[in-house]
Amino acid sequence: MTDAATVAPANALSPDDIAAQFLKTLVLLFRAEDSYGAWEGKSDETLLAPFILDKEARAAIPIIGDPDPDTLWRLELFYKAVGITVEKLTGLMASPMMKMSHEGFGRIVLTAGRLVVVSKTLRDVHRFGFPSLEKLSADGAKLVADAVALIRKYPDVAEL
Repeated sequence: MTDAATVAPANALSPDDIAAQFLKTLVLLFRAEDSYGAWEGKSDETLLAPFILDKEARAAIPIIGDPDPDTLWRLELFYKAVGITVEKLTGLMASPMMKMSHEGFGRIVLTAGRLVVVSKTLRDVHRFGFPSLEKLSADGAKLVADAVALIRKYPDVAEL
């Protein structure tokens, strides 16, 4: 268990700082999966490119479809990065749990202790992506900030 002092103060980090921390964590997770060194010389932007789906790319994906393994893997990486960033900011482990149908519908939940800090219904996962790198980092940072706020509000539940 941690004490309340390990949870970062409310105004310790700006939204831009949280977004940068989130992207850094996402890239680190991506690189950690590279057991053969194939991504070693690639830039962070190149690694994050599969997360970016502009309007044309999204329109090219059928409305109904099953998610491929690479898309599911990116989805898992995204929420793992949220959980690890929450852990870095609070000292409390935020564990993701995902339940997904083969059709791309499901739910992701992140828990810290007994507290649910993120609960999100997932739809059309085969079209998972963000219109820009800025939107990717902003959405990740918002999930992190909301989770940290919940942990601050209910520290006794989060520390169980």
